[in-house]
Amino acid sequence: MHQYRLEVDLLGSSSVERDLGVLVVDRLTMNQQCTLDAKKANGILGCIRKSVASRLKEVFLPLYLALVRPHLRLLERVQWRAMRMMRGLEHLS
Repeated sequence: MHQYRLEVDLLGSSSVERDLGVLVVDRLTMNQQCTLDAKKANGILGCIRKSVASRLKEVFLPLYLALVRPHLRLLERVQWRAMRMMRGLEHLS
């Protein structure tokens, strides 16, 4: 539980914490947290698909980088760690 104060006044408390742009809820397992993040990223990607007619790289890539990629960074870090642990794959990005 995180408590937020302004000088001596208690503003409120929350069991949710934002870390690296990802909301971390202490009652969720890592698998549930990753599933929620992937679901959110897929939802944003769907919104981009519905609202943007152009599929040109010059149009799509900035939207992807700004809106979808931040939700996937935590998952990428886990993948990167796993790749570095496997012998013979540690050189891959």
